[in-house]
Amino acid sequence: MTYGKAFLAGFLATLLCHQPLLGVLHLLGPAPAPYNLSPVAPFGLPAVVSLAFWGGVWGLPIWWLIKQRVGASYWLTALAAGALGPSTLALLVVFPLKGMPVAGGWDPALIIAALMLNGAWGLGHALVMHLLKARAEIPQVQR
Repeated sequence: MTYGKAFLAGFLATLLCHQPLLGVLHLLGPAPAPYNLSPVAPFGLPAVVSLAFWGGVWGLPIWWLIKQRVGASYWLTALAAGALGPSTLALLVVFPLKGMPVAGGWDPALIIAALMLNGAWGLGHALVMHLLKARAEIPQVQR
């Protein structure tokens, strides 16, 4: 059940943290617009739903890394793992698979944006898991 929550937390963090920050970056410069509803292969789902699904998948290993941590270590690990894991995979593997240059041609702005977006996602994931855990610990009233 905990890993189901971790998937849900990663899914929600994409929609509630990653995409709003993308919106801010879009307003400031040449970043793509958030909440892309264009269909993507293979199922024709909106791109943002596909992205949120993968955010859910990434939520599993991130939860494994942070679940035993407390205090600042919990939040810093979520930030670092969120920033580094998904960004590295996207820039070095996914981009070339999609016919794009590795790391966008090593564009510093793109790399920094990826680290920021995925770091925000990692913190969002940690926050949702923290809230779900806190809710699970609320004692139930006996009737």
